[in-house]
Amino acid sequence: MKNVVDGGGAHAPRALRKRIMLVLLVSAAILMIPAIAMQFTSEMNWGPGDFAVAAILLVGAGLCYVGMACKVATKGWRIAIGLGVAFALLTVWVELAVGIFH
Repeated sequence: MKNVVDGGGAHAPRALRKRIMLVLLVSAAILMIPAIAMQFTSEMNWGPGDFAVAAILLVGAGLCYVGMACKVATKGWRIAIGLGVAFALLTVWVELAVGIFH
């Protein structure tokens, strides 16, 4: 069966690897923000567990988007999937940070 976005063929695995690598690199770049901030202020105080949870959330959301977006053909559906994944990520992040649901 052909991949809808890549058109199938021999290049599909390479394109998927590129997307996964992009998710990992962007996640690492986002995690560098609090790591650098901790060097300049004592108000930012993340431990190893905080970084691990944030990495799991970011990488998981990115891979979830990549996995679902490659199954649809239209840009509108990819945008909708992206918004849904972003909303879910932010909801979990806020819940872990301040506990909005009790």
